[in-house]
Amino acid sequence: MTHKVYGELMRYSQDFKAERKHHLQEGRKAQQHLDHCWKQMDNSKRKFERECKEAEKSQITYDRLDNDINATKSEVEKAKAQFYLRTHMADESKNEYAAQLQNFNGEQWKHFNNAIPHIFKNLQDMDERRTVKLGETYRSFAEAERRVIPIVSKCLEGMVSAAKAVDSRKDSIIVVESFKSGFDPPGDFPFEDFSQHMSRSGSDGTISSTPKVEREREAPAPRSDPKHPMSKTKNKLWLFGKKPKSPSSSPPSPPSSSRSRFSTDLVSHYLSEIKTTPRKPQNLKGLRRGVRQEAPSLEDYSHLPPEQRRKRLQQRIDELGKELQKEIDQRDALNKMKDVYEKNPQMGDPISLQPKISETMCNMEKLRSELHKNETWLSEVEGKQSSRGDRRHSADNHHHTPQGRESPEGSYTDDTSQEHQTPQKRTTPPKPGQPNPDPHEFDDEFDDDDPLPVIGHCKALYSFDGQNEGTLVMADDEVLYIIEEDKGDGWTRARKQSGEEGYVPTSYVEITMEKNSKGAVTYI
Repeated sequence: MTHKVYGELMRYSQDFKAERKHHLQEGRKAQQHLDHCWKQMDNSKRKFERECKEAEKSQITYDRLDNDINATKSEVEKAKAQFYLRTHMADESKNEYAAQLQNFNGEQWKHFNNAIPHIFKNLQDMDERRTVKLGETYRSFAEAERRVIPIVSKCLEGMVSAAKAVDSRKDSIIVVESFKSGFDPPGDFPFEDFSQHMSRSGSDGTISSTPKVEREREAPAPRSDPKHPMSKTKNKLWLFGKKPKSPSSSPPSPPSSSRSRFSTDLVSHYLSEIKTTPRKPQNLKGLRRGVRQEAPSLEDYSHLPPEQRRKRLQQRIDELGKELQKEIDQRDALNKMKDVYEKNPQMGDPISLQPKISETMCNMEKLRSELHKNETWLSEVEGKQSSRGDRRHSADNHHHTPQGRESPEGSYTDDTSQEHQTPQKRTTPPKPGQPNPDPHEFDDEFDDDDPLPVIGHCKALYSFDGQNEGTLVMADDEVLYIIEEDKGDGWTRARKQSGEEGYVPTSYVEITMEKNSKGAVTYI
């Protein structure tokens, strides 16, 4: 219906509008031509009238001088010549007026007998064709509706049949089978007999101690075992009780039959980590100087690695810049409109625009404040990375320290093969009289300029989709290079053979470390 009925109707409507506009323009041109002919005829008529009056004046002057006995002959001849000239000009104006009048009458007859009827006939034909096309469209619409109504009726009948076939008992059983926990009911608690190591005499009923041998033969009374089924389900069935807290740091578990369940648990785990785990300073130097201003972890992305944090902040700065530019354009437009209203009060009241201008200025100030805050965080990240690169370059050139890298979380990887090859390049220990250098002074002054050294390899036990930023996608049985060990958070940094790097769950891979590599050393 949209293509055959509505589309055709819109196309013909545009064509009819263009044709009607063309016919109206032709009528306007014919009227303008008739008006032009009338103006020429009117001008020639006025000229003829003016020349006749001048000729009458010259004739009166000539007759007066001719009858005057005191007039000289030259004056009489001059008045006579003027009279003949005016009379000749009046005759020419008369002929021109007659020609223009005849031309106007002809054009007027053509206008009202040929041009206008022809234009009106074209408009009438166009309207008749429009009426015919409208009737065809109505017929097409009715036929389309007639074809669609049985389909709609069949769908409605199917909906009614499905509604009648609803079985609440069967649906509830399906829901229970799909979402049941699978926990076994807890067993019976055993009787704990604390008096079995004591015995009573049959004569006087006195209590005597049981011999040691008998106590050793007897099995000790069972105590409540935390591994008892009741203890197991006590913290799991938290539907009507208090939900147990998630562990503060637990690695992701291997995937089960449902991939979506693993993704949900992983996201819930990291959300709880972000909300409950207190953030630690990046290094002791920043904490000691007191120059690092902590912001909410979800606002400045400080919980992300430096490169990911920089990308997120840059993306937010670009979005804020676009919003600020929109507000600036809106403010300029309102100011221009206000100037127009002030110059032309009849167009509008300039005072009515003041609330909107004030609101726009307030939005601009908020966006500028937010933009400045994000730019401060971005400059902090970029300044930290640049200082790391400069410090590392200086240390490599002057102090000849072993090659090392820092992971986004602050771990430092040491290359021992280089260390064994060049033992003479080690730094000498400090002398007793000299102060010991701060071992954490340059912990965070390194950056990932070069690829990290390989410290082992691993084989993927399961496939990992890597939906989170910073993670690495891997397939089953894929072999990866290990460039940073797991520091206890459940993630291992790996590199593909193509050079792509990222983090993979430690429980998803089988790791084999190299014998001559120590792995990643983390400084706090």
